[in-house]
Amino acid sequence: MRPSLVPILLAAAAAVSVAAHSPADFHSCRPLQKRQVIAAGGGEGGASAGPASSPQAAGYSCDANSCKLPKCQCANTSPPGGLNPTDVPQFIVFTADDAVQSYTINAVNQFLAQRKNPNGCQPKMTYFVSLNYTNYSMVTDWYMAGNEIADHTMTHVGDAPVNEIDGNIIALNSLSGIPISEIQGFRAPYLNYSVNTMQHLKDAGFTYDSSTTAATPANMTGTDAYWPYTLDSGFANDCLSVPGLCQGKVKLPGMWEIPMYGIFDEKQSAGVHLMDPWLDDPNPDNVLNWMKSTFLTHYNGNRQPFGLYTHPIHLATGYPGLTDPVAMIKMVNAFLDWAQQMQGVWIVSNAQLLSYVQNPVSISNLNSVTALGCSTPAVSDKICNGMLPNELGLLQNCAFTDFPFTTCYGCPSVPPTPTNPLPPQAAGSGAPRYRLPANCSTPFWDPIGNKCLCNSASCQFTDQTRPIGPNGANLTGGGTSSSNGSTSTPNIYTPFKSDGIRLEFASTTACLLVFALLSVLGA
Repeated sequence: MRPSLVPILLAAAAAVSVAAHSPADFHSCRPLQKRQVIAAGGGEGGASAGPASSPQAAGYSCDANSCKLPKCQCANTSPPGGLNPTDVPQFIVFTADDAVQSYTINAVNQFLAQRKNPNGCQPKMTYFVSLNYTNYSMVTDWYMAGNEIADHTMTHVGDAPVNEIDGNIIALNSLSGIPISEIQGFRAPYLNYSVNTMQHLKDAGFTYDSSTTAATPANMTGTDAYWPYTLDSGFANDCLSVPGLCQGKVKLPGMWEIPMYGIFDEKQSAGVHLMDPWLDDPNPDNVLNWMKSTFLTHYNGNRQPFGLYTHPIHLATGYPGLTDPVAMIKMVNAFLDWAQQMQGVWIVSNAQLLSYVQNPVSISNLNSVTALGCSTPAVSDKICNGMLPNELGLLQNCAFTDFPFTTCYGCPSVPPTPTNPLPPQAAGSGAPRYRLPANCSTPFWDPIGNKCLCNSASCQFTDQTRPIGPNGANLTGGGTSSSNGSTSTPNIYTPFKSDGIRLEFASTTACLLVFALLSVLGA
């Protein structure tokens, strides 16, 4: 367990009070934040006019003879394990940032739910969660669907103080039932971090950070498009943008860095796009061409991961007061359709990517990488565990004014904050709910009955992974979109939360009021 969290968690475990029930399940309206157009390494979104690092600025040196997998890896543009590029998968890393709610989950799901990786498993992704406007039960559900949950601070602040980072873990553990050991990664809001941020991530026991940028094309001399690497020898990315980070000044043995790989337009290194590139040009065809060109540079080169980094609210449909971004959605699906037709292409989370990098194998042996497989916990009990329809009727509704939410684990007396990340349960009618203990896993924990359904040896899973075999290099993934990126049927996916399971009570009027206030305040 992360040492900085132990005192808070032990104190919270000593007192469990009765949780309150609210009369209805509320849904929060998250106001859209203005995108910042800042140089790579310092902000989210927008085209950057230059590189974020250089070999001279990095001053990076690593001894590959002493730095060996799985615990150590030098920054390198070549595939890990000395494998030939044609023998490794081409990973598409799919991530999302900010609040988790029905709009954002369904925005992500419209790109993944209809797809399969070459082993027959639905692709998974990483969600970097911040807590304002987040519905905690949906975090549980998304995690139980096999996706990675990672830390994006509590209130989405740049150069985050310690309590913003640690408090996020504590709240996600207590109200979403995410095991602390499973919250492995961090991304800085606005990609704004300092040396102190990175040092704290190491001290707090994070496995990896993914806040740095690879802002030079992978086929250019001096590129910073490195495969994920450990920080035993320091940083090799963002050396032109973060003071005191490089030249071997900050060494964090055992912690990994997963760079965010840029997408490049016709200006190449002078035109790099990082997060939400589809917002950087009004013509989706232009963005599609950037994405295809950059992808081929990776695929035909050293197969460094290709990144799709999203703020999913920008791709959401049905958001009150906003026009659905149909053209952007079709473009992203068209890109994924195109990429998945190629051999050896996998859509993965950061955790899946890192599991492969730590123990790299050739494509024909990918069955040995269990993180790429898909298995379902064998739980039929009607418990509140994030599995539908097991939790039907069991969620508690926490009717806070600013952003109400639902949870399996008992409504807190007040919303979590950086100074109070684990409030006691609210007094009210009904029995108390019990938070996930360290010796049980989310699908098997009954927060109402206060019991674990099995131990590690007896917990059962159903494996749905398709064998790959020696012909694995020739396998492709699949989807259901038509060739032009439009959907082949009126609905290409089933919304992650149907109205029959979780009622939504947010009104269009309320959301429009939020937008009006933001306009007046110039937010």
